Amino acid sequence: MRYAQGGGLTGAGGAARERVRLQAVECFEGGQKNREIAAGLRVSERSVERWRGQWRERGAAGVRSKGSPGRPRLSDAQIARLERELERGPLVHGWADQRWTLARIKTLIGRLFHVGYTVEGTWRLVKRHGWSWQQPARRATERDDQAVEVWKKVTWPLVKAPRRRATAGSSLRTKPGSR
Repeated sequence: MRYAQGGGLTGAGGAARERVRLQAVECFEGGQKNREIAAGLRVSERSVERWRGQWRERGAAGVRSKGSPGRPRLSDAQIARLERELERGPLVHGWADQRWTLARIKTLIGRLFHVGYTVEGTWRLVKRHGWSWQQPARRATERDDQAVEVWKKVTWPLVKAPRRRATAGSSLRTKPGSR
């Protein structure tokens, strides 16, 4: 069974799993069989087989954890550079308009730092560094705020359908099972 992102273990849980692997190494060196090791450590035989293969190839270091396969992290210097590039705008980086999307930021990170992020990972990165989505502050030049207010007060109430009132005999007052 594979465990995404370190199996969701805490630091203590990861350390306990590491200790089990190192106990298996001691058993390998003692000449024990996979089945015995698996039963003694309460792990699957398949895990013991995999650990033994890694131990044969690279010794005890081959069995040690390589750490979480979690999201690649950018250094503080890379984050600062990314922020500068984002401030320059999407047009500078080859997009046709001035909108930064998560997909575009993800692509920019890949181009600049050769690090792969998912769109969701990009969202977490953006959020973690205090950036947020924003909409352009500009309005259409043709906009007439007075005409909009008049429309909302005069026209919209006429267009909007009135709420239906419940009257005697209407389905709104019918009780379940009264038919």
